[in-house]
Amino acid sequence: MDWPRLLSRKRLGADETPSAVSARTDFQRDFDRMVFCSAFRRMQDKTQVFPLSKVDYVRTRLTHSLEASCVGRSLGTLVGEQIIPRHALRGYEAADFGNICAAACLAHDIGNPPFGHSGEDAFRHWAERAEYGKQRVAMLAGSAKEDFLAFEGNAQGFRVLTRLQNHDNPGGLQLTSATLAAFTKYPRESDLGGSRFEGASANKHGFMAQDRELFETVAAETGLIRRAPDLAIWRRHPLAFLVEAADDICYRVIDIEDGFRLGYLSYAEVEDLFLPILQDDDAIRRLRRLSGEQERVEFLRAKAINEAIGQVRDGFLDLEPQILDGRFDQPLLTTIPACAPMDRLIEIATGKIYCTPAVVEIETAGFQVIGELLERFIQVLDDIAEHGPRASAKSRMTQYLIPEQFIGPERRPSDDFYSRLLSLTDFVSGMTDSFAVSLYKKVTGISLPDR
Repeated sequence: MDWPRLLSRKRLGADETPSAVSARTDFQRDFDRMVFCSAFRRMQDKTQVFPLSKVDYVRTRLTHSLEASCVGRSLGTLVGEQIIPRHALRGYEAADFGNICAAACLAHDIGNPPFGHSGEDAFRHWAERAEYGKQRVAMLAGSAKEDFLAFEGNAQGFRVLTRLQNHDNPGGLQLTSATLAAFTKYPRESDLGGSRFEGASANKHGFMAQDRELFETVAAETGLIRRAPDLAIWRRHPLAFLVEAADDICYRVIDIEDGFRLGYLSYAEVEDLFLPILQDDDAIRRLRRLSGEQERVEFLRAKAINEAIGQVRDGFLDLEPQILDGRFDQPLLTTIPACAPMDRLIEIATGKIYCTPAVVEIETAGFQVIGELLERFIQVLDDIAEHGPRASAKSRMTQYLIPEQFIGPERRPSDDFYSRLLSLTDFVSGMTDSFAVSLYKKVTGISLPDR
């Protein structure tokens, strides 16, 4: 791969020529389009770790994505400062690398359904085991079937960016090819999973079967390496490794901080976790001068993130030739000197934070909420598609709970089962936690709207 193609400003679905001179670069415009889109705003009420939290301090998907974008911008800019002279790139600035990473980080969780990662499990459970969902998914084959059995927020995110937001536009938000490629951590379709291909980039799928041509366009424009002839699987865009690292750094470090603020970890535990990451004696001396535990944890969090950023930058620059050749395919955090203490953060969070009753009880309820909404609404869509005006009175009435965008023109569902299922999962996965709970209560009769 070569950087001039990897940094393509060509916008998906747009015929316009990339701007040469502007107050905002094309990659800054990508970032701005993300900030102003409705799917991004909805992440303020989507779970990061603690569902439906009553504590203002705790991170949501929105605040996590903003923090990850800051780390991504730093990583990209620091790398760009070295890559540009190393390859004698003309017409690019280090800030371009940073803005691509920042925009991709801002979008990295935009496809995640309600209730965090358990929400993804709920979609898979419905497709595999729910009475009606199982019947419908079983009628599909190949990637069309695996899109639901292995439902993936990353693939849904690519769909949100390229199809669902600004859905009347070809290419959706019409982001640059560089940003879309850097966003896609898993550049393969869903039926190429299992052990068929090695490497971190093949662990999951990054786009739905319906969106394969859209990603093929992005991959061709940015010059990604195809891993097998005629199969929809590519090597990662190099900046996708930095986007992944920014996310990994943030959720590992910040989940520990949130755990402390909610009382699941003591200050002594947090200090024991963060100090092994730091390699700055002056920082440790400054820590001792802080009086409050909260201030000390915030200081440790900032220093741990800064140290990880420096180590990831160095690791990326050392590995760049292998990354460009497609020979390197693992998370950058596995290669840094602080790998072991960073992994320790995950171990502690798994044992003391992710399994707390406040998390587990609501995420378990999320299975019921998501499963029930999918099961009820697919029956409604099928009834309308098959019987039209002769559909049951209940279906004809319930359909108006679904926006027309997720049914079809003139509220006529697609005759194609796959497209119909995609429209439904688009609708439910885009819900906020609170809206999903509210709608569930209404369709099940648990509560009625106030008048």
